[in-house]
Amino acid sequence: MKKQILICFSLLISWQISAQQDVMLSQYMFNGLFLNPAYSGTHPFAEASILYRDQWTGLDGAPTTQSFAIDGPLANELMGLGMTVVNDQIGDTRQTEVYANWSYHLFLDADGKTRLSFGIKAGFADYSSKLSETKVFDEADPVFSQNISEFVPKFGAGIYVYHKKWYAGLSVPTIYAADKNVRFNIVNDERYFRPHSYFTAGYVFDLNPDLKLKPSVLFKYLTDAPFQADINCNLLIKNTFWIGASYRTGDAVVGIFEYNINPQFRFGYSYDFTTSELNDYNNGSHEIMLSYKFGKDPIKTKTPRYF
Repeated sequence: MKKQILICFSLLISWQISAQQDVMLSQYMFNGLFLNPAYSGTHPFAEASILYRDQWTGLDGAPTTQSFAIDGPLANELMGLGMTVVNDQIGDTRQTEVYANWSYHLFLDADGKTRLSFGIKAGFADYSSKLSETKVFDEADPVFSQNISEFVPKFGAGIYVYHKKWYAGLSVPTIYAADKNVRFNIVNDERYFRPHSYFTAGYVFDLNPDLKLKPSVLFKYLTDAPFQADINCNLLIKNTFWIGASYRTGDAVVGIFEYNINPQFRFGYSYDFTTSELNDYNNGSHEIMLSYKFGKDPIKTKTPRYF
């Protein structure tokens, strides 16, 4: 019974604020496009990645996420173009988002090693909930007598400064959501739109020719919600294996592994160990990722992609 109550509560919360929620991923530090549109085109090659996340395994109705991202440079690396597609399902509620990302890059030094990128994203989110299939205590409740579907255009932006060995970015993935049911000018209204804000930063330290250390952070801010931080540390061994860990405040400890199969393919896996009260009701979260670099340039690259 307690397990069923937790599921019902989670579904209720996820639907009430679905238009404000961004999908959570553990391997975002290897592809920042999901957090910041200014990340698009920040490498001299195009790359595509797919990712699957199975969250809180063993818990009925727990979230599952599938995502696809592709981006690359344009106009001699002065601009970038990308696309992200995310499908997220929690119980009987589904959220599908499709975005186009565009960025413009400025050179901050003479040799072009330090750059500043401005990015925007535009797209839509499609929310649906099969309430008629939801198991409820009162089957006569009219709230669950029909399904819900809503199409919401969205717009976001971000900035990103980067170098071969470090980066920092600030983004608001959803600045505006054109939802007719959400008001934007009544601060205390329960349906007032509250965008997420993200700050990311990371650096790569050369320990020796075969070892590199990459600490990074992600700070998440949402009005009237607890501040959350991801603290990450990854070790690159012989330019082939990434092994690391993350701590997500109030939520989970994450183990991360990534393998550079060859200069064009990489594979990643992460496991989240839940540290919240949900730990008693699930077996953790699994996430797998596969990416591919296009063209011949990646084959000539002497060092792997750090960010």
